[in-house]
Formats: sequence, C-alpha cells, structure tokens
Amino acid sequence: MPDQNLTKAQRRDAARAEALELRKAQERRERRNRTITFVVLGVLVVAVAVAVVLIMKANKDANTPKALSEVTAPKTANSIDDGGGVPFGKDGVAGTTTDGAVTVDLYYDYMCPVCGQFEKVNQADIDSMRAAGEITFVAHPVTFLDDRSQGTEYSTRAANAFATVADAEPDKALALHEALYANRPEENTKGPTDDQIKSIAEQAGVSDKVADTFTDKKFSDWADAWTTQILGDKDLANPSSGSFGTPTILINGKMWGTNAEWNTAGALKAAVEAAAKG
Repeated sequence: MPDQNLTKAQRRDAARAEALELRKAQERRERRNRTITFVVLGVLVVAVAVAVVLIMKANKDANTPKALSEVTAPKTANSIDDGGGVPFGKDGVAGTTTDGAVTVDLYYDYMCPVCGQFEKVNQADIDSMRAAGEITFVAHPVTFLDDRSQGTEYSTRAANAFATVADAEPDKALALHEALYANRPEENTKGPTDDQIKSIAEQAGVSDKVADTFTDKKFSDWADAWTTQILGDKDLANPSSGSFGTPTILINGKMWGTNAEWNTAGALKAAVEAAAKG
C-alpha cells in the first residue's frame, strides 16, 4: 500500500516498525562485533600466554648450566673423572704434566680480589717449582662472581678466553692466565670489555686468529658447568665456612692453607716440599 494512502496513524506505526527493525539490525551488528572482538582478544591472550611461557622456558634453559657430559672441554683439560682443570707441566704448556711431581690444584675466579692477592704472594714460587719439575700446576677457573661485574659476566668471559687459548695455543695459556690476573678488575665493576680481553691476550702472545674467537664463547658452558659441579662438591668446601670459596688450593688432592698460610711468602713452597717427602 502506497505511503500516500496510509493514514497518519499508519504512517507513524510504519515508521516505528522501521526504526525498531533498524535498531534490531544495529544490535545484531554490535553483538556480532563484540563476539569477533572477544574471539580476537581471546586469541591474543592465548598467544601472549604461550609467548610468556616460551620466553620463561628459554630463559630458564639459558640460565641452567649444562651437565659436564654435555659441554665441550678444551682438548688440553683433564677428564671429568680426573677432576677437570687445565694442567701445566715443566714446559709450561697446557695439557702437560710432570711425572712424579707434586700436583697443585688452584681453584680461582678471575675477578676474585683474594685470588689476586694469592697470585701476588705465590705466583713466582708456583712458576719456579713448575719449571723445576717439582709440581704439576692445574688451573681451575670458576665463574661464580659473574654477578659482581654489573651484568657483563666478566668471570665467564675471562675463563672462556683462558680455555680457548688452552685449547688452540696451549703454549700461550699460562702467559694469558698470568696476564688476566695482572689486569684483574675490581669487584662490582664491568671489568674489561671483549676487545680489552683480546688486547690482553695478544700482549701475552696469543695470535689474532685465536683471540678473535673469544666472542664465540666456545668454552663458556664448560666453565659454568664446572663451577656448578665445584660449588656442590663437599670435598671442596671450606671447613670454616662450610661452603666453597676462592682461592682453594689442593696439594696432592688434599686441601691446603688458611688465608694466613697462603698469604705468607714461601708457605706454599714449604708445603709442596713436605708433600714431596711424603
């Protein structure tokens, strides 16, 4: 029926019906849009939750040290059964030992200030005894002071550099070990940068080719895995504190030295001579 034939009341009712239908259509569109929005938000929430879980797992995996059996060790390092560490015999080359000599194991962190003091007091005696064939010196770098280098993980980077040289240029490893101590940073500083570690190594005789590989971090996992192992080894715990600390010194497998003892020039040498006599 044409609009012009409708009564005023009929036209008003028709307008109301049309408005009602338009409102219902709008409500249907709004409900549909809300449903789509909720679905999209739900998908986004699930995606974010999955991403968070994956990130947390990745971070956990990244921060969980690998087992010793899973890491690559320098080819000059002792086996797991032999306690790890890098031995230096009479010739001062990593991976060598001196038959019949007393074994001196040193556990240390390249950022440890007390280790730095140990080196100042005892390095000359260790070098002379090793060169004379009286001892095999075994270096055990640990990384438990990484949290003292403002996030740069200096202990791990230094230990990795030492292990890299022990693996690739074993005749330069001892010189680098001593150079890293000569340039030991203070705790709670960032420590030397990667470029500065490279420079220290090159000045110690390490080739550019090998020093350039430090940032590959080939042996970081090795250093971290051994640190975890050492921290949990009750036989290496300080009897006074009940926990591991650096430096820790073993002479023929037996823990030796209070701070006062190894801080006394000649005390380590005397202890080695006593061990040699049995």
